[in-house]
Amino acid sequence: MPDIAARAYRFAQRVVPDAVAGYVLPGHVRQFQQTGVTAVGDARRRLLIAPVNSAGQGYAWARASERLSDVAAASAMFRGGDDVFGFTADHLIPATALIGNDRWRRAQRRGILRGFTHVLIESGRHLFEIDGDPIALVRELQAAGIRVAFVWHGSDIRLPSAHAAREVDSPFHGDAYPGTSVLEEIAASHARLAESAGIPVFVSTPDLLSYAPGATWLPVVVDPRRWADAASRPVLTGDGPLRVVHAPSRASLKGSHAIADTMRRLHDEGIVEYTELHGIPAERMPEVVGSADVVLDQFLAGAYGVAVCEALAAGRLVVSHVADDTREAVRRLSGRTLPVVQSRASELEGVLREVAAERARFAATAAEGPAFVRVVHDGTMSAEALRPFLDS
Repeated sequence: MPDIAARAYRFAQRVVPDAVAGYVLPGHVRQFQQTGVTAVGDARRRLLIAPVNSAGQGYAWARASERLSDVAAASAMFRGGDDVFGFTADHLIPATALIGNDRWRRAQRRGILRGFTHVLIESGRHLFEIDGDPIALVRELQAAGIRVAFVWHGSDIRLPSAHAAREVDSPFHGDAYPGTSVLEEIAASHARLAESAGIPVFVSTPDLLSYAPGATWLPVVVDPRRWADAASRPVLTGDGPLRVVHAPSRASLKGSHAIADTMRRLHDEGIVEYTELHGIPAERMPEVVGSADVVLDQFLAGAYGVAVCEALAAGRLVVSHVADDTREAVRRLSGRTLPVVQSRASELEGVLREVAAERARFAATAAEGPAFVRVVHDGTMSAEALRPFLDS
C-alpha cells in the first residue's frame, strides 16, 4: 500500500496545476504552512532586506536599521540544501518553496506589497519569482508606494574587465579564473539593471564604489563583543611559530594558490603554524579566529569585507592586499585608517618574517582593530547610511 500511495502522490504532482497544488497536495500544503511569509514588526517605516543575506549581512543591516527611530526591519533569504555556513536571517525560505510552491509565491508577494514601506533588493534577485524580471519587480513595488533600492555585495557588480585593468594581480587576467566570462556577463547585466531602474544603490564594501557610480557605501556589520570575547589568547606573544589561519570562501578569487608555496615553506621552517580553513560553520568561526595570531584574507581583489572585520574585532593581526584607493575611501568616509597590514602574494613571505621578528610592533597594529570595528562596522555607520533612504 505505501508504494501505491507514493505512486499516486507522484502522479498527482504531475497532473495537479501549480496554482492548485499548494491547497490540495499534502507536501505542498505542509511546506506552505511551515515556510510562511516574511513579516515585520509594527513601525512607521518597515524595511525588508532580501533575498541573499550574503555573509549574514541582510540580517545585520536589518538590526542596524532598527537603531533609527520608528523603524522595524526583516531579512529574508532563500536557503538551499547545500548551505554549510548557516547564517541567521529573520525568515529562512527553502529554495524548494521558491521553485515549486506557487501558493507560497503568491502569498509572499501579497505579504511584501502589504507589509513593507521600504525594500532593499540584494544582488538584483527577484523576491518571489524564480526567473522574474527585476525591473518589473521594482515598478510593482513602486506602484504600491514602496521605496526601493539595490544593494550589491561583490562579484554581483564588480566587473572583471575593469578589475583586471586596475589590479596587476587580478584573477581576471586572461583565463586565470575559469568563471570570468560568466561574472563579466552578470556584473554588466546588473550595472545596466541599476541604471535602468533609477533607484538608490548601496554597496557593501568601499572598493565597489568604483563599479557602481553614485552608490552609497553601506558598511558590513559585525558584533564587536562576540569576536572580542572569543579571543582565547593574547596576540603575537611568545617566540614560537606564528599561528596563521586562512579561510578562503572562494579560494581561486582569494589567491590561496598564490600563497600556498610560501605558507608551506614557512610552516616547514617553523616560522608559522599554518591552517587553511574550509566549511567551518559560522557559529564556530569566532573561536577559530580568536586562537590565531595572524589572519590572511585575500591577495588578488584589493578589497576587504566581513572576514577582515571579524578578525580585526577579535584583535588579530590581519595581513591582506587592500588597494590604496580603497584605503583612501575608508579614510574619507569614516575618518579612520584601516589597520590591515598590506601585502601582495609576492610580498607575503617577507611580511610574515618581519612579523615574527618584531612581534610587539605588530601587536600594536592588531590592537587597533577592535576600535576600528566599533566605529566603522558595528552598525552605527550602516544605520546612518540607510537614514536618507528610510527618511524618504
